[in-house]
Amino acid sequence: MPTDNFKFSAPLSADILIIEDEPKMAELLQTYLTAAGYASRWISDGREALPQVHSRMPDLILLDIMLPGCDGWQICRQLREFSDVPILMLSARIGEEDRLQGLELGADDYICKTPFSPREIVARVKAMLRRRQRGTTAAPSAVHINDELNSASIDGVTLNLTPQEYRLLKALAAAPGRVFSRDQLLDKLHDDYRTVTDRAVDSHIKNLRRKLEPFFEDRNVIHAIYGVGYKFEIIETH
Repeated sequence: MPTDNFKFSAPLSADILIIEDEPKMAELLQTYLTAAGYASRWISDGREALPQVHSRMPDLILLDIMLPGCDGWQICRQLREFSDVPILMLSARIGEEDRLQGLELGADDYICKTPFSPREIVARVKAMLRRRQRGTTAAPSAVHINDELNSASIDGVTLNLTPQEYRLLKALAAAPGRVFSRDQLLDKLHDDYRTVTDRAVDSHIKNLRRKLEPFFEDRNVIHAIYGVGYKFEIIETH
């Protein structure tokens, strides 16, 4: 299929798993991904998703919602139980509730297939992989989590964190670039299932940001995603 001579400059080598039940759409995506310099593989049945991921972990997943066997919502939820692989959800649904549901389940991005733009999808893939590369190279060297001591440090300096702040930082820093909903972060705060509101998350995040500020100068590493939650990402300034 034609790709309008569309190419990205300096493509990143990556393995993309496409989970899509429409063969023509999957073929078009693979054509554009190949033109951009990416390797890709395609499955059409949702039941094959987890076995494929377990057999070879991809660098990114393009995940349709309406699939035979197991829908995209279920697949996303199951993937997030053991992996932080970037997930770009594809859907013909245009409602805000569907987009928010995808993000709250752990998807990193969500794009409507109507109108269908493979060029935009590939552009988002490149941006997600670039953010992923930044996060995985910068975050581990900056923030060190010590599970045995339940403490965190930066450049050898131990952070004076409350247990709740430590749990939030551990969850966020373990998956750079991933958006966590307030409900997901709320589950990290306490072990005794006490009743607390999502405003408690905002309060702890505010305090955590204040304690991280001296180490990152003018960079904010915990980013608020309006209407959804928070993500941890270190963006280098030049």
